[in-house]
Amino acid sequence: MLLRKTALVVSVAVAALIASAGTATAAPAPAAPTAAAVNPVIVVGGLSGVAVAYEPIAARLRADGYRAFIYQLPGLGLGDIPTSARAFATYVDQVRASTGASTADVVAHSEGGLVSRYYLKRLGGTATVGRYVSLGTPQYGTYVANIVAFLGLGSCAGIVACQQMTIGSAFLADLNAGDDTTGAVRYTTIRTLQDELVRPTGNAVVNDGATNVLIQSYCPLRVVGHLGLVLDGTAYTIVRGALVDGPVRPNCLAL
Repeated sequence: MLLRKTALVVSVAVAALIASAGTATAAPAPAAPTAAAVNPVIVVGGLSGVAVAYEPIAARLRADGYRAFIYQLPGLGLGDIPTSARAFATYVDQVRASTGASTADVVAHSEGGLVSRYYLKRLGGTATVGRYVSLGTPQYGTYVANIVAFLGLGSCAGIVACQQMTIGSAFLADLNAGDDTTGAVRYTTIRTLQDELVRPTGNAVVNDGATNVLIQSYCPLRVVGHLGLVLDGTAYTIVRGALVDGPVRPNCLAL
């Protein structure tokens, strides 16, 4: 990963020279918030995502003054997504109780974005969440999940969450019925053209008033994979802006 990021510095520097000023120019970062004045932020892991893998983005948030927590999905997210969402609801209440905050913000990676959105839409979570930011979440499913069956490995090799993330699944039909962005929550989705696991990458967006950000629309030569979304500096500048309700101004040179 370090070698990859070193290579990115060179390539993105070239991008900064050739991209338009409105596209690749780095914007000044918003002022760091006062911890007591902002919502706690819950980083929600994805399928097979152990908590330690999300420590880098949590550390960035803490350095910027946020009270950041990491939620590892039950059973590493292999099981039923609504069941994981009910467990997540309990965790949100625990964070609110421990911090004294009435609402929390959510930054969710991959499957974690579906768990969080199910909580918002079906379990009354809009009353306790202020902002929802997803990173590479297959909001409308992914062909990568479908292809497992195509290869003769059964229905997602028996992994329930994988079955639910297939395009056209009953779970996604239910989740995406009606308004994608329920409640007064501010919704932001972040995606990348190089996402290996969310295909087509356009399925990582939600409708009905969300802010949907494609990294390469602002930083054309930025290379970010699915797992890289929680490590990449440019992606983090988008997250940070979303948490302060700022405009989309990614820093294309961020490490």
